[in-house]
Amino acid sequence: MKRLVIALLLALPAPAAAQGCGGHETPCEIATGSYHFARPEGAIKGTLLHLHGGGAKASGAIRGAIATRALARGYAVIAPQGWHPENRWQRDWSVRAKGTSHNRDDIAFLRAVLANVATVHGVAPKPLLLSGFSRGGSMVWDIACRAPDLADAFAPFAGAFWDDLPERCTGPVSLFHTHGWADRVVPLEGRSFRDGAVIQGDVWASLALLRRTNGCPNRQPETGFAADGIWLRNWSDCAAGRIDLMLHPGGHGAPAGWTDMALDWFEARLAERAPKG
Repeated sequence: MKRLVIALLLALPAPAAAQGCGGHETPCEIATGSYHFARPEGAIKGTLLHLHGGGAKASGAIRGAIATRALARGYAVIAPQGWHPENRWQRDWSVRAKGTSHNRDDIAFLRAVLANVATVHGVAPKPLLLSGFSRGGSMVWDIACRAPDLADAFAPFAGAFWDDLPERCTGPVSLFHTHGWADRVVPLEGRSFRDGAVIQGDVWASLALLRRTNGCPNRQPETGFAADGIWLRNWSDCAAGRIDLMLHPGGHGAPAGWTDMALDWFEARLAERAPKG
């Protein structure tokens, strides 16, 4: 009888994750949600965990330009699905904001995703860069503030804190924020919804909070310019961590070549931390 039971169990279909989940058509399912995963050809240099914008789908993120370029550079890519079915925006993240509640703790969800990637795909997602667009970018800011141990560095774009801003953050981080001068969806100074009940935070105030967290003595940054009118600012004199800001002349999105710029910045931060000699 025991042998018969074992034989029947072996004959049952394997869970989706064990059958090679992760492509844009077949997400990997865990208890609190789902994610997509892709690995590069050859050795893995690190992992990019990317959070989509509000209302978007992770299946689109895993086959989009950011994921494609990261894979070409040797990075594994994780694209989790934001999902809050009882909220106004269902495909969303649990961004901290005045007067809002959420169905899921997305910091706990992302920790579970990373653990599942290690178990199912055999990829220890380190070193890890956490990036995100719009609402996903705001979630990256929240995680950098509340759970800085989740990733080695953070690269949000077109999204920052929402009001009320946190009074303080847990610890110093390395963060590379990108924003468009002409962004009308998430303006640099933020905007309000529902007669002021919910307010996008001010990017400048978000940066000021992070400077205090990192122990940056100077308010004035180092500045420079790149091609196509891109303005660069950075605070590298901090007690710990580093803050970089890239402003571009476009709207709600990232400039061409953003993935390479973000990964170049990430690799420079890793090189700074590497043992000398």
